[in-house]
This record gives sequence, C-alpha cells and structure tokens, in this order.
Amino acid sequence: MSRVLVVEDESAIAELISINLRHAGYDVTIASDADQAQIEIDGVLPDLVVLDWMLPGQSGLVLAKRWRGQVRTRELPIIMLTARAEEGDMISGLDAGADDYLTKPFSTNELLARIRAVLRRKAPEALDTLVDVAGLKLDPSTRRVARDDREVRIGPTEFRLLHFFMTHPERVHSRGQLLDRVWGDHVFIEERTVDVHVKRLREALEPVGCSRMIETVRGAGYRFTQQVQTLSN
Repeated sequence: MSRVLVVEDESAIAELISINLRHAGYDVTIASDADQAQIEIDGVLPDLVVLDWMLPGQSGLVLAKRWRGQVRTRELPIIMLTARAEEGDMISGLDAGADDYLTKPFSTNELLARIRAVLRRKAPEALDTLVDVAGLKLDPSTRRVARDDREVRIGPTEFRLLHFFMTHPERVHSRGQLLDRVWGDHVFIEERTVDVHVKRLREALEPVGCSRMIETVRGAGYRFTQQVQTLSN
C-alpha cells in the first residue's frame, strides 16, 4: 500500500481526494498548509505527494523547490494541483520539481491515473525483482535471502516483512503501518505481533551479521538501515 500525502488547504477538495485515494487502496495523510506538510515529511517520507500550488503561508511551488534541493526528498514523487491553466504556470510547476501537473477542476479518475503513472516511473522495479541492500540480497521469485552466498533460513511472514523493510529503507515505520502494509489492513491482530516477527527476523539475520540492520526507534517503531559498515559480519 503506497502512502500519499495530500497537501491542500481547501478541506472539501482534500477530503474528496482522500476518500477516493483510500477507496483505491492508498494510505492517505492530509496537510492543510506548508508547515504541516513539512512536519509530515520530516516524520515519515510518503511514496508520493499531491501538492496544491496555492497554500496559506509558503506556496506549493516553494515547497517543491525545497524538497528537490534536499537529499532525503530529492526523489520524492510530486503531483502539483493548481487552478492556474496557463502554459507558463505549468512550466514553472514542472521546473520547481513536480513530476506531473493537474489543473483544477479535475476528475479523481484522472488524478488516480496520474498517481499510478508517476509511481510506476519512480519505482519501475517489479515485485519479483531482486533487492540488494548493503550485500543482503532478497529474491522474491525464488523466495531466497542471502548475504555473501550464505543463505538465510526465513519463514514466510518474516520474508514479507524483510521485503517491505528492504524496499523502504531508512524510513521509520510504526507497528500499525507495518501491520497494514505487510499483513494487510483487513487483518485484525495486535500490534505486539509485529514485535514477535521482528524478533524472529533478527534471529534469522544474525548468522549473516545483518540483525542490527533492523533498528528499534523508541516510541515510534522500526527502521531498516543501510548503514552496515559498523555492524558485525
């Protein structure tokens, strides 16, 4: 489930977008101004931002330029929403770093199509593509995990959890978010279940020196880190 941040100060539009995105299977967060949007970005990096041009305080254009200038958010997919229909405005939005540009009024179906297209361009790798993070390799097609040709014995739930971690490195994920994204939001199980599987995953990764790649972030959740140069082999 991809996480989308909707930055829109008109509450009716924000809610309409949110309802349609959630119905389409996206995890949606709403921010009504630039400051709130920055707080959300600083907390958890979304998979895509739907960003209104006209916001109270700093504009969406300023936000897009700022995010493109920072390493952490440089590749953040952005779709700009605006009431400005002039070609010059569209060019300004794209020059600021937007991946796509949608003029109000727009249909939600068109927005969904644009979101899918941008996410495909930004993450073209298929679900069965080999993932390699700092020498730890996960192959979804064969369901094998290895490091330095040493295979990791791992259960199916731990495999899915590791796959999610490895494809979303350096982000902090709460237990609730992990339940939604790994187990599915239709599954009603306790959050402590995540702790059990993280413990099992760490135990499985211990023989190849990768257990400490899964960090506990106190009060927040877990993070998978690529910074393994200080870890034992």
